[in-house]
Amino acid sequence: MIKGIHHISYKCNKKEEIEKVKEFYVKVLGMPIIREWAEGFMFDTGNGLIEVFTNGENTGELGVIRHVAFATDNVDEIIDKVKAAGYEVFMEPVDKVIRSTPELPIRVAFCYGPLHEEVEFFCERG
Repeated sequence: MIKGIHHISYKCNKKEEIEKVKEFYVKVLGMPIIREWAEGFMFDTGNGLIEVFTNGENTGELGVIRHVAFATDNVDEIIDKVKAAGYEVFMEPVDKVIRSTPELPIRVAFCYGPLHEEVEFFCERG
């Protein structure tokens, strides 16, 4: 049966977009590329993969996936790197408590990635 998520896929509409994605996820966030082919590549998030590819020229639209959240031990450090690279942060690092059973104290921040995807940086506290 299901063992977990193998990969998430991002579709780029133009070759320039794929280079922006590579710059953000590989150079800014430090995720290594583990496989490349003519139309794309895969990089490792630490516990799953993200596939990036081109597939013709058409307009990207927001789909049903709201955002991708990456686990980190230091939200603030990553947001500093994201800002230094020129990406828009639309939620600065903040401490919150998810009201659940049991409650979950977290530190989170959000930015827009190179395809205007929402990217969350998520740290469980205590």
